[in-house]
Amino acid sequence: MSTIHPLGQVTAEAKEALDVSVVMPCLNESATIGACVKKALQTIREGRFRGEVVVGDNGSTDGSQEIAASLGARVVFVPNRGYGAALRGAIESARGEFIVMGDSDESYDFTQLGVFVAKLHEGYDLVMGNRFRGAIHPGAMPFLHRYVGNPVLSWIGRLFFKSPIGDFHCGLRAFRREAVEKLKLRTAGMEFASEMIVKATLFGLRIAEVPTTLAPDGRSRASHLRTWRDGWRHLRFLLLYSPRWLFLYPGAALFLLGTAAMLWLLPAPRTIGPVTFGVHTLLFAAMAVLTGFQSINFAVFTKIFAITEGLQPPDARLNKMLQHVTLETGLAVGALLVLAGAGAWFAGLYRWNLLHFGPLNPEKTLRVVIPGLVALALGVEIILSSFFLSILGMARR
Repeated sequence: MSTIHPLGQVTAEAKEALDVSVVMPCLNESATIGACVKKALQTIREGRFRGEVVVGDNGSTDGSQEIAASLGARVVFVPNRGYGAALRGAIESARGEFIVMGDSDESYDFTQLGVFVAKLHEGYDLVMGNRFRGAIHPGAMPFLHRYVGNPVLSWIGRLFFKSPIGDFHCGLRAFRREAVEKLKLRTAGMEFASEMIVKATLFGLRIAEVPTTLAPDGRSRASHLRTWRDGWRHLRFLLLYSPRWLFLYPGAALFLLGTAAMLWLLPAPRTIGPVTFGVHTLLFAAMAVLTGFQSINFAVFTKIFAITEGLQPPDARLNKMLQHVTLETGLAVGALLVLAGAGAWFAGLYRWNLLHFGPLNPEKTLRVVIPGLVALALGVEIILSSFFLSILGMARR
């Protein structure tokens, strides 16, 4: 009979390597944990695997730990709360070469364990279940999750990261322990499900999908999942892990749109139908240029920081770009823009002097001052950004 261990404690028995570890997160699952452990252990025996069941308990107060341990599971206490934290604790304590993870609420079919392990034996590093290619039983998934939340977030994940996965949030999945350990997964909440797929894709792991089924859970209480809170956490994670979509693409669009509008409006006011665009529109175009450039800067800074911290793999295109964008290059370009901006301002000041510092015509003056302001601000930003990039480069070296 297995016992309950503190996180990180490894017994003499636990040092022996196994084929498969089935890990489950648990927080007050007394109504269902027993059935899940039984089914997983039975499948392990029938498949003739050397295996175990590890339950990452988040501090249950309903006797879930005792039930799981009495049925043969190894229970690990994980003090940090959260779906991801519980799974990470169980994974750290598992001793199988292959790890299968699934929820302990009876919604997933642990008799499919052999299908997942077979895919791992084919050489895949991560094998995902796909409920939309399998079966979703009536009442198993709320309408909003089935037709909006899961499809939309999975589509965003495929768009942002070119991931092949069709069901980002399926809780039944298997992976090669050694491969996933290298990803250094960090999140503690429900977004752990997305983090595993995103990092596996970015770091080039071999990923496969198999159809799986989702049944109504056997809980007598409400689910730990919170639709809007956890949906936002998944979306937030996808955005934070994609500087291109969060910063680069919106910034580049703003910068190009603002530049085009400025060039169009610099010579004179423009009229389209009943609407005339003048210096006020020119001012907003200047704001778009500066905001867009700053957003592009954030994309580069974030990407370099993520690579330096091991959150993302090295990027050959970024490395090539940084070979040419040196501190000296940035200082030179920034200085030229500062001089150009200062020249435009002096031109405006000279024009004012010709009028003996009297009233000015805003339409004419602002067409000189606004571009000068943009050039000056861009020059300062480039100089400061060049220094900051050099600091980040020192950290990388």
